[in-house]
Amino acid sequence: MMCLNGNSQSKFNESVSMVITCETRQEIDHFWNKFSDGGIEGRCGWITDKFGFSWQVVPSILGSLMRDPVKAPKTMYAFMQMKKFDIETLVSASNS
Repeated sequence: MMCLNGNSQSKFNESVSMVITCETRQEIDHFWNKFSDGGIEGRCGWITDKFGFSWQVVPSILGSLMRDPVKAPKTMYAFMQMKKFDIETLVSASNS
């Protein structure tokens, strides 16, 4: 994939973004810190980097939590409160 930001008429927006799936909190922290440096932190794992490109940094466990009909609403409520995903908080919320 190639992305060009050629001029003021060709700006990036959230309609195109990359998702990075992470196994650990350390991985999430690594990518979050890199992309938020000079960028803008959003909710639910979204970051717009300093170039204006959108990323979503998510834990790999999120998919299984959201497929479980009992855990999904609790998980969603927890992550809607977050900017950067916190795996431990998501797991704890899903099991409450």
